Amino acid sequence: MKINRWILSGAAACLVLALGAYFWATGLFNSLSAYRSPLHQAPPAPGEAPLPPGTLTRRVVFVLIDGLREDTALQPQVMPFLDELRSQGAWARMHSRPPSYSEPGYTALFTGAWPELSDGPAINLEYEDIPTWNQDNLFSAARRAGLQSAVSGYYWFEKLIPQEAVDLSFYTEGEDKEADRAVVDAALPWLQTGNAELVLIHLDQVDYAGHHEGGARDSNWLAAARRSDDLLREIAAQLDLERDTLLVCSDHGHIDAGGHGGQDAITLLEPFVLVGAGVQPGHYEDIAMVDVAPTLAVLLGTNLPAASQGGPLSGMLNLTTTQQDAIRSALAAQQEQLLSNYLVGTGASATESAPSDAIRLIANSGYAGTGENPLMASQSALEAARQERLNRERLPRAILALAAALLPLLLIFITWRRESAWLLAGAALFMLLFNLIYALLLGRTYSLSSVSGAGDLILWVGGMAFLALLVSWLMVVSGLRALQVSPRYVAGISLWLALLSIYLLSLPVLLSFTINGLLVGWTLPDFSSMFLALLALIQILFVGVLGLLFSATGALLAVSRGR
Repeated sequence: MKINRWILSGAAACLVLALGAYFWATGLFNSLSAYRSPLHQAPPAPGEAPLPPGTLTRRVVFVLIDGLREDTALQPQVMPFLDELRSQGAWARMHSRPPSYSEPGYTALFTGAWPELSDGPAINLEYEDIPTWNQDNLFSAARRAGLQSAVSGYYWFEKLIPQEAVDLSFYTEGEDKEADRAVVDAALPWLQTGNAELVLIHLDQVDYAGHHEGGARDSNWLAAARRSDDLLREIAAQLDLERDTLLVCSDHGHIDAGGHGGQDAITLLEPFVLVGAGVQPGHYEDIAMVDVAPTLAVLLGTNLPAASQGGPLSGMLNLTTTQQDAIRSALAAQQEQLLSNYLVGTGASATESAPSDAIRLIANSGYAGTGENPLMASQSALEAARQERLNRERLPRAILALAAALLPLLLIFITWRRESAWLLAGAALFMLLFNLIYALLLGRTYSLSSVSGAGDLILWVGGMAFLALLVSWLMVVSGLRALQVSPRYVAGISLWLALLSIYLLSLPVLLSFTINGLLVGWTLPDFSSMFLALLALIQILFVGVLGLLFSATGALLAVSRGR
């Protein structure tokens, strides 16, 4: 009777843990999808433009080659025209931040804010769910400055960009070479007539090849990059680079197998080539993606986007000392308001020493007056305020997580029996086999870059969990000769194996809980620990269910053997 109660308790625990893992994993992903910036209710107001329109250039044409890796862009045999532009203009390696999805990347490029503050989507959402930017952006700034804008590209831009700020547009649901041909054909007349001062041309076939045609090491990828280079040549042929400025960059890279979205280093490096009017040619130090929007704002003669966390790349531009001072003053004012609004949006106290000192530095002295950098001061203070709140929230979570990790160990120690070593070895074998299959055999990364969809992730994790647990179960059952003892014994052993495997899987979940919280809240998570937790939660779901299945199967096998 005592054994039966233990079996029923173990079965109930497997079921409860499986259901809890399902709801936690679902809630985690849904909360990431629904994430909104701390600036959502407190968007900074646009300031004054540091330079009038037409000072540096007649117009800016932005060619965004979606998904183009920096190493591919540097191959002259693959992209000879981009290499030619690089020799004529300013170029650098550009760094982005996770999540390395397109919608957060587009938003960072045109608001100048990282995904945590930009208030754009944190991951790629379906068309009908995409929110329109409510933070200041380059298109809205151009409209206020009396400039016309044009967009030709993927139809996600139709939802992201406030359409009242777009004068000419062509949107397509296509992503391949035929879609890119249509995108360029729509944009060429705009370039010929010169009716728009800000033109975005979005080419998508490189990203398409990464996802659907073999990945970033396939010949199809290189062919797509070469075709994009040919289209870039057509676009540049319509420009007078003595009067016009051309920017070529990407929104993210791809892992070798194709895919992006995670924290993988290769997905967070992009090419940056700026050439034409107002540009000082040369090879420059690495830049940040958030530097693009304020740099284009200076070229166009608009205000710096109000939520921008980057700064104008003044060293790349032909500027007088007076113009540099005007840009620095505008940057100081913009950063002061951004920091102030962030403190309000996160509930931080503006009287705390670091933020207060930063605001005082930015407002009273500024970059031009003292040589201090208002961008560094503001962003350092912003990060300090963020970290201070995170530390307050993490301490109680760490205590709970530590207790949750230690109590099962204490229970294992108290109830140690002959079978315990076998069960622990089986649980460890499950972990080892799962990760060998996942990382070595399938070549998947521990990031969202290897996830093409929720269904894909669940299918693969379920299959791998079944194989790994089956091997572990067979080892434990045979090692303990459980089928030769009794149906209740083998059922109990099977449930304990599942529960110990769930315990090991809970450790990355508890780590993520400590770092990120239960769900995504006021700040974006650490994506490395969050993904490990998501992967573990899906495994827990399957291990809990498989524990019940193997328990019943083992009992039936024991019965069939006459035990």
